[in-house]
Amino acid sequence: MTPAAFPPRSPAFTLNYSIIIPAHNEQSLLPGCLDSIAAAAQCFRGQVEVIVVLNRCTDGTERIAASRGATIVREEARNLARIRNAGASVARGEWLLTIDADSRMSPNMLAEAAVQLGNDGVVGGGTSVRPQRKSPGIAVTFGFLEAAMALTGLSAGAFWCRRVDFDAIGGFDERLHYAEDADFARRLRAHGRKTGRRYLRLPGTWIETSCRKFDRFGDWHVFTMMLRHPLRMRRALLGRDSWFTDRYYYDFDRDDADSAGARDRGS
Repeated sequence: MTPAAFPPRSPAFTLNYSIIIPAHNEQSLLPGCLDSIAAAAQCFRGQVEVIVVLNRCTDGTERIAASRGATIVREEARNLARIRNAGASVARGEWLLTIDADSRMSPNMLAEAAVQLGNDGVVGGGTSVRPQRKSPGIAVTFGFLEAAMALTGLSAGAFWCRRVDFDAIGGFDERLHYAEDADFARRLRAHGRKTGRRYLRLPGTWIETSCRKFDRFGDWHVFTMMLRHPLRMRRALLGRDSWFTDRYYYDFDRDDADSAGARDRGS
């Protein structure tokens, strides 16, 4: 199957969306993410640029991103907030949207977010998240995530907002080792409240995310970690412990996990 192509980019600052994808050795899953963005772009009557932020890649991630017309940025820091901000720093779109390389967006996401971003009463928001596969452990973990979002009024998944509001809150907080996305959502919502606008989870859209960490560490690993390392988990959720992020993100062997996931799905 021939990979879908993105619409041609316009010069200057006339683009609608800049989509930022952090990528550390993502040759296995990046194509699926890019395919989903291309499909969503076809449902959106506007212009889209894709920015792939390479982070210490030693595989074919750069080749794949370049072949699909994405803008390439390099940021070597072991810091997801800095990686995301590096992509935003070169963005030419009026609106920003962040999505991880192991996730896929629903075909209607760009169009639906555009409707909300055209509403002066909305500051931005996130989406719902669906796991790529199901099991009791994964169901309980995602149920816990849904409950947390319901209690806090925030959201996860892909985040979307206007560039001016991203700049107004200082982007992602680079002091945090983990949970920089939850912190971003919290500050974006607070900024919206100050300016009389709502933060919302985009209705009728979702991202489907890989289960490779479950494939690698086990379907109950989140709760196992909470029982074995409660203090470290607490520090990680506060963004203060790099041990957790090193283990689960920066030192994570993606190729092994992606192969294990493929075997679990029978592919």
